[in-house]
Parts: sequence; C-alpha cells; structure tokens
Amino acid sequence: MSFKPRMGTFRNTSVAAVMAGATLAAPMAFAQDDETTTLTAVMHSGLRVLDPIITTAHITRDHGYMIYDVLTAVDENFEPQPQMASWEVSDDDLTYTFTLRDGLMFHDGSPVTAEDVVASLERWGQIDSGGQLIFDRTESLEATDEKTVTWTLSEPFPPLLTVISKQSAVPPFIMPASVAATSPDETITEYIGSGPFVFEEDEYEPGVSVTYSKFEDYVPRDEPASWMAGGKVVNVDEVVWTTMPDAVTAVNALSNGEVDYIEQVQIDLLPILENAPDVVVETRDDLGYVAIGRPNFLYPPFDNKELRQAALTALDQENMLATMQGNPDYYNVCGAIFGCATPLADESGSDPVTSDDEGPEQARAMLEEAGYDGTPIVLMAPTDVISLVNQPVVAAQALREAGFEVELQSMDWQSLVQRRAQQSPVSEGGWNLFFTNWMVPEVSDPLINVMLNGRGDDAWFGWPTDPELEEMREEFIAAEDEAARKEVAVRIQEHVMDNVNYMHMGEYLIPQARSTAIEGMLPSPVPVFWNLTKGE
Repeated sequence: MSFKPRMGTFRNTSVAAVMAGATLAAPMAFAQDDETTTLTAVMHSGLRVLDPIITTAHITRDHGYMIYDVLTAVDENFEPQPQMASWEVSDDDLTYTFTLRDGLMFHDGSPVTAEDVVASLERWGQIDSGGQLIFDRTESLEATDEKTVTWTLSEPFPPLLTVISKQSAVPPFIMPASVAATSPDETITEYIGSGPFVFEEDEYEPGVSVTYSKFEDYVPRDEPASWMAGGKVVNVDEVVWTTMPDAVTAVNALSNGEVDYIEQVQIDLLPILENAPDVVVETRDDLGYVAIGRPNFLYPPFDNKELRQAALTALDQENMLATMQGNPDYYNVCGAIFGCATPLADESGSDPVTSDDEGPEQARAMLEEAGYDGTPIVLMAPTDVISLVNQPVVAAQALREAGFEVELQSMDWQSLVQRRAQQSPVSEGGWNLFFTNWMVPEVSDPLINVMLNGRGDDAWFGWPTDPELEEMREEFIAAEDEAARKEVAVRIQEHVMDNVNYMHMGEYLIPQARSTAIEGMLPSPVPVFWNLTKGE
C-alpha cells in the first residue's frame, strides 16, 4: 500500500477579505539593515531543549542540523554518503576507517579533529538505540591521527553505515570533545558546532525565538545537496525561528509577508491560503509521518500487557486520523509499523487499530477479564503543535468509552518533552501515555526505530524490558539477505502489535507553506535552510 496524496502545489492569489479581523498576537520585529538577508520561519514548536543527543524531539533535531554536521549522511535514495568524512571497510568487515575532509572548523575557530569525532560517537552510542547495538560489538574506537578515526568491531555489523548516517532519532552530531565529554545523563551547556549556521545564544529566547547566522568559514561539499548529504550552501545571512502557537496568526503573517515560511499548516486553513498572493503550499515528501501512542511500562496500568492490549483495541486509526486531518487526501490507514510504502512493510496483527469492528465493546470485555481496578491513565496532551493537539483528545474519549479512567493533562509540547524523560511514579509527576509523531524514514527498520529498543532503562521513554524483541533485532542484524531481513521484520511487526510496545495510529501528511520569494528549498523530510535563496 502506498501513500500518494491527491494534493499538489498550490499557487495562490488574495486573502485580505478572508483574513480581515485576524490580527497578530504580538508585534513582529524582524526588521534588518538593507544588506542583511533574513529568513523568518514559523516552526512546529518552540525550541527549549538544545542538546540534540539527549532527546528525539524534532525541533531539537532541526536545531542540531543548523549548527552541527555529521560524519556520514543518507541521501534521498537512503544511501549513506560521505559528509564530514569518507570511509574504507576492511575485507573482514571488522574495521571502518574514516578520514575527515579538509576545511572542517568549529564555530570557535578550532579545527575538527578525530578526537572530537570519537568523543561525539561515544556519547551518542550510550543513548541511541542503533548506537547501543554497534557499541555492543565495538572492540575499539580510536583517533589514530588528527584526521583519522579507526572503528574496530568484534563481529561484523553490516548496517553500521546506515545507522550512523540516519537523518533522525538520533543523528550522531559531531561536537568538540570537551562538550561531548558531558555525561549523556546531563545536558550540554556549550553549543559549538561546525555546521553551516552559528547559534546566536545572546538572541535566544527559549520557546519564543532563536536566531542562526551564516557560518562564514563553513566549507560545503562539492556534491549537490540531497537530503542531509551533499553540499550545504548557505545563501542567506541569518535564519530566525519564531513561535506562533495560533495557526491563524501564522497564516496571516505569511500572507502579509511578515514571515517567510510555515513548517506545518493546519489542514482546515488551506482554503485561506488558496488565494493568497505569493504563497506556495506543498508537502516536503510523499512518505509523511506516522502517529503513535507510547505507554509507560514501569507503572500501572500499562505494566500489564493485557491492559495495553485493551487500550490498543479501544483505539481506531480512521477515527484519529480523520479528526487530526479532516481531509482523507492527507492520511492513510496503515497497520505497518515500518511504513506502508517501505521495503519492510507488513500489516500483520494490526486489526485492533485498522478494523472498526466492535473496538470499544471488545476493549471493555478485555478490561473486565484483565481485572482493571480503575487506576487512572495520566495522558499528557500538548496544546501548541498542530499535528499533536487532537491525538490525545481522541484517544482519551476512546479509552473512556472502553472503561478506562483517563486524566488528560494539558501542557505545551516542550514541557511534555521534558516530562516524558522522567521515570517518576505518576503520583510524583510521572505519566502513563503520550502521543507523538515520527517521519516514516525514522521508523523504517528495527535498528533506526527507537521505539523498538527493549533494553529497559536504556530504552526510549516508556522503558520496556523486552528480551524477545532484542533477540529479534539481533537476528535482523545477522540476516544474510533482504528476504531474511523481511522475515524477521514481519515477526517484529507481529510482536509489537501483540505486546503493544506502542500504539501505531497510521500515516499522514502535513503541508508546509512558503513565500514565493523562497526558492530552492530542498524536498527533505527534515526542514533545512541551506541551498535555498530569498529574493524580493
């Protein structure tokens, strides 16, 4: 099953009458001198967490790509390419030798060295799901000279380059060794990268505004840009991310030329932009996103598999997606945890969420059989991200209809991002369930998909201890060909649906909008601000 939206690119002509009465919540203050080219973007969330290794939050990942670079990166064909370094692999597949390219420099003027790479990879490897698997097999990781990193394995790990090249959740951003020495249990406090933009810390207002200036000493690669790979050529002087929680305010600001770009446009506001002059609405990629609910395995009621299964049965993809998107052109009922248009696609075991047959009634019977004692579900509900506002509300209603007690707790997304990392009991500020979304590429195989980590305290938020899943991931690594990998992936699909490691709620697209003055924006799942130009 593939997901091909019927919408295309809209070019629009006037919105003044429609927008009459819609006013900005606060004065816009983006005036610059005549020689400064500034692109102002309304991102999906305010930026508060600045360490792109300790969280999977997309806004922090996007911040990471602005100021850091990566060793290798996948292109639009999902193929790893050199970025900061080229590589060679020994005949026995146990030694990877990376050689840093010329011209790499941190924003403080110091050169990027192999020691910086080693320290950054070691910190990343303690947190990232795929990184943990690589370091299980790592015999040594050494800086053999200023520009050479030698990574020696105890046994082959064929997908190593794919894992370290992934574009999301979590890319191994390269930092100075002194910064990367920070414990993964702590947040970094210095933000020195070697990427195409410099983070202007003095202008940063957490959750409100963040400014990035062009790094004049950045040396792009020669190859054309493709997703996160290739030449990152910066053609603007600075990029300002501003937060506008009200969607109409953001649309009005774009229509009036006060901002240049909106990362996520609310579907029901698309008609407003249909006639707006000098505005383009488009999708960044055809794969889109998946919606998921993540239960907390540490505490009742979701430490009980039968109650997780009852919760999954109570939910319905069609109902949730229709409420989120409204227009069926922008969503796809899909039971494949690896994405319905990917090589590992399979929908085994997904009937509880893809079929509408007696879900609430069946869930009520399952609750009674499991002996549910009325323990409330604390469901965290973000209020300021377009794609996440409706999911917890729809879920809360469905769970209540099935007989669960639900306590919906509203907060902004960045507060949720920080709270979900807490393992505290619910009575001490913990949680039972939250909903989020992922780009399809970042869930498309068992090593990249962080929700398939079953290592307890070392797993992603929710912390399942799942040795059976870990064994299957090991089988996936050892598989000799695509057919063998697919067979393992199908078993993982069945296991996740049965064990309810998470609640897979289908696929959807979110359009973006930009001024026609912005040209050359890469069609990348991750929004990037290199290579584009801003005209008059």
